Amino acid sequence: MKDLNAVEVIEVSKSFGTFDALSSVSFDIRENEFFTMLGPSGCGKTTLLRMMAGFETPDRGSLRLHGRNIVDIPPHKRRVNTVFQSYALFPHMTLEQNVAFGLENLGWDRARIKARVGEILDRVHMGQFATRKPAQLSGGQRQRVALARALAPEPEVLLLDEPLSALDLKLRQAMRDELRSLQRDTGITFVFVTHDQEEALDMSDRIAVLGGGKVQQIGTPTEIYEEPVNRFVADFVGETNFLDVEVLEAADHRATVRTPFGRVIEIPAPVDVGKGDATLSIRPEKLSLGDQVEGIDFTAEVLQKHYLGGYTHYVLEANGTQLRASRRNASREGDTIAVGSTVHVGFVEHSARVLSS
Repeated sequence: MKDLNAVEVIEVSKSFGTFDALSSVSFDIRENEFFTMLGPSGCGKTTLLRMMAGFETPDRGSLRLHGRNIVDIPPHKRRVNTVFQSYALFPHMTLEQNVAFGLENLGWDRARIKARVGEILDRVHMGQFATRKPAQLSGGQRQRVALARALAPEPEVLLLDEPLSALDLKLRQAMRDELRSLQRDTGITFVFVTHDQEEALDMSDRIAVLGGGKVQQIGTPTEIYEEPVNRFVADFVGETNFLDVEVLEAADHRATVRTPFGRVIEIPAPVDVGKGDATLSIRPEKLSLGDQVEGIDFTAEVLQKHYLGGYTHYVLEANGTQLRASRRNASREGDTIAVGSTVHVGFVEHSARVLSS
């Protein structure tokens, strides 16, 4: 028998008054996958998560959990748990009481609850604090307890609604590693919602980029970053340069284009790119400078320079077109390219991409 997907979203639409939050959205989430819904505010990602949890109902379409339609099943009867941004811990209860609360409501016997609470608190490295209350913990520790409480009933799917956004930078980075390890260790399907591109790229098996109530692209982190299918994805995920180009020929996912620098090159393109005006995307780190130049070669003036420790970022102008470039500072002396100087710039053809609108 073919394995079922953990979650199936089928032609889901949702409106709030005159605002269309979601429009005929469809995708599958695989069993044991760390799946991220990524997008700006208002794109529909949290609405989708709330539908999976049972807190919202679609106007049209259906959602399936391991093949079973769950649209009409109330939240407490779905084997789905949610980790909220606010943690939502009971302040008057100890950590072990917080984790045990849901298990008691499910009717687990006392011995089984005690064993499971101890096991799951140890798994999130909070066993030694079991008798403390939430007010005695740091933000990162409270987040671990919220995870433990959600994982304790052994849900089929764990929903995570921007759970790291309240933490400081270093703690967010540490918690990303812990979340990834937890997902691998438990084998539970994680569905993660965030607007933070770095979080999504770091943790996910696959990412769904949402914009305007629609799925713009689904793919692995590498596919989303290196092979965006349209301008929205290229612009939202990471930094990029957009150049106006003319497509001379297009076939078999390739396009021959004339660049603003007068060069004609052949580069990757989505299937719906035709002849005429188009947009070329190239990431700043794909541009090589000075003695590192390779591939297509042209000259540019250095307008600005920003030293950021490991990298130096540049604003360049070539034939009336501004570009951003990043160069790694491999030596202690840093970069010697000066503002106002003329520098050789290059890129290999396959690192650029022609985009659909």
